Amino acid sequence: MADNRHTSVKTPATISRDIGEKLERLRLSRNITQAELAQDAGISERTLRRLESGDNPTLDSLIRVLISLKVQQNVDLLVPDPRVRPIERVRTKGGERQRSSSTKPTKKTKQWEWGAKK
Repeated sequence: MADNRHTSVKTPATISRDIGEKLERLRLSRNITQAELAQDAGISERTLRRLESGDNPTLDSLIRVLISLKVQQNVDLLVPDPRVRPIERVRTKGGERQRSSSTKPTKKTKQWEWGAKK
C-alpha cells in the first residue's frame, strides 16, 4: 500500500495557481471581464492576469479582487482563529498566550564506540 501522507503538501507556486484558477472560474461564472474586474478592484488588467495565472500575486491585489467579487469573508477560512482552543484556555487559566517558547533541547546521548566500556 502506498504512503499518501505527503501527497496533500503543495508548494507555494501550486497554491498560488490553484487560487488564481478559482478566481478566474468565479469571475467567468459571474460573466465579468478581466477589464471590468480589474477596474472595479483598482488594479491593472495585467495584475489581474498575473493573479489568475498564479504568477506571484501580491496580497493587496488578491484582497482587492476578493472584495470586488464580494467573497472577502472567505479569507477568514485561510487562517484559523487561534483563540478557539479550549485546552489552551485551561493551561493559561483563561488568558491568551503572549509569547512563544523555544523548543527544549533534546538530551544528547554519548555516541557508542567500538571497544567502549559499558
